[in-house]
Amino acid sequence: MDYKNAGVDIEAGYKSVELMKKHVQQTMRPEVLTGLGGFSGAFSMEKFKNMEKPTLVSGTDGVGTKLKLAFLLDKHDTIGIDCVAMCVNDIACAGGEPLFFLDYIACGKNFPEKIATIVSGVAEGCMQSSAALIGGETAEMPGFYPEDEYDLAGFAVGVVDEKDIITGKEVKAGDILIGMASSGVHSNGFSLVRKIFSMDAETLNTYHEELGKTLGEALLAPTKIYVKALRSVKEAGVRIKACSHITGGGFYENVPRMLPEGKRAVIEKDSYEVPAIFRMMAREGKVEEQMMYNTYNMGIGMVLAVDPADADKTVQAIQSAGETAHVIGKVEEGEKGVTLC
Repeated sequence: MDYKNAGVDIEAGYKSVELMKKHVQQTMRPEVLTGLGGFSGAFSMEKFKNMEKPTLVSGTDGVGTKLKLAFLLDKHDTIGIDCVAMCVNDIACAGGEPLFFLDYIACGKNFPEKIATIVSGVAEGCMQSSAALIGGETAEMPGFYPEDEYDLAGFAVGVVDEKDIITGKEVKAGDILIGMASSGVHSNGFSLVRKIFSMDAETLNTYHEELGKTLGEALLAPTKIYVKALRSVKEAGVRIKACSHITGGGFYENVPRMLPEGKRAVIEKDSYEVPAIFRMMAREGKVEEQMMYNTYNMGIGMVLAVDPADADKTVQAIQSAGETAHVIGKVEEGEKGVTLC
């Protein structure tokens, strides 16, 4: 009896590392001081000494049950983008610049090519956010996960000068709310998605005219990463007063998190077109509108609050970074929360 007979293939682990190296290397930044394969990753803070009060910000998250669709469709090259996005978007919400990312993959059996494909998506997400993939872990856990399944989670660290942290404290009545378009469902609410639609290859591979793609392609579309768009707004000289990443809990849970007491967000639902995937989900699942807005991003992945004088400049900066922006509402006096009208 040996470790391999027990279900853990150490040589497969070595092969996974070799196959993923080319992807990891693409994410390197000058501050990275260590290579892949060490016990830890080292990152120099030398470049940030010119900040008045450099402050570290961090985020951690996983992909959740969206992974089930990747298993069914045997498509693993974009799910890593979701993992990175869920972490770095939260950092960017605080005004932070992502520095580095670490991933954790736990699997029932280490298939090196599959692991490398997953990591290629993680690397792509890191490149989109200018973060270095500085390390990670692949854990082969036979008997804990089925052989063809895995879990994926990650952790990111960023930096921001203390004076530039976005807190929401400066929000006042009359401030304008700008929404950045999502790519679809992103990485939240898939437990409900999997109740609405039959989770089989035939259903997921069916083309729908209203979507312009198959259902599986629409649902697996990777989460938007908003780091560059938010950086563009900052470089345009706009002070973002508040920022909310629309994740699990939709508008009703996430928008109030960016507001101070005594301020209420008023969002006009017809200020942008809700993507077809959400209309299909509501129709096929008979999901009430309030529940849709309380679960999903409904086409808006990030909400910013800015001074009215900065609204046009903010939209232009976001669009110059390649994202779509809409003026979706404003801030009013009132009980902390959000009104959708």
